[in-house]
Amino acid sequence: MKITTQNLSKRFNREWIFRNLNHTFSSGNTYAITGPNGSGKSTLLQVLWGQMPQSAGNVEYLSETNEVVEIENVFKNVSISTPYMDLIEEFTLTEQLQFHFKLRKSRASLSIEEMIRRMYLENARDKYISNFSSGMRQRVKLALAFFTQAEIIFLDEPGTNLDKQAFDWYINELHSLPAQSLVFIASNQPDEYPESAHKINILDYK
Repeated sequence: MKITTQNLSKRFNREWIFRNLNHTFSSGNTYAITGPNGSGKSTLLQVLWGQMPQSAGNVEYLSETNEVVEIENVFKNVSISTPYMDLIEEFTLTEQLQFHFKLRKSRASLSIEEMIRRMYLENARDKYISNFSSGMRQRVKLALAFFTQAEIIFLDEPGTNLDKQAFDWYINELHSLPAQSLVFIASNQPDEYPESAHKINILDYK
């Protein structure tokens, strides 16, 4: 899948968060959206995945056969992990995964048990999300993004609250994504994205 932007711009009140972004984001590539905290990285991702409307310019989504994908259908092709994404506190880990994957297909037909094993959270399968540490919650959010069948993966500040072991797990799962994936990583930490990632500094579009 491919995302093409033409003079894409977003502002809140009189402040431009970014403007005149012209770029083609192609499958098989990872794009690192860089810039300091509060610079608008998360806002750009939200516009790109279709949650937030742009203030000016255009964004177009094309399938592998170059057919236009309408904005209301984009969600079927994306998976998302953000620090501000909510999990369901009243669910156990198993219930959270079961609920999510009733709505979305799993990548490579992974079973719930296989997901829990790959997350190294076997001992927490029946633990309520409300009792998870911040690092465990972040691992669940990332797992939902990694294990969902999707052509485009958006990861916003993926290393948030991860200890060394969990961060190594994140890097391993990132490299395990299919080669044809289109991956966006919003981060100001270079170790959160591959050296080969195409870097877009949002400050260049102020």
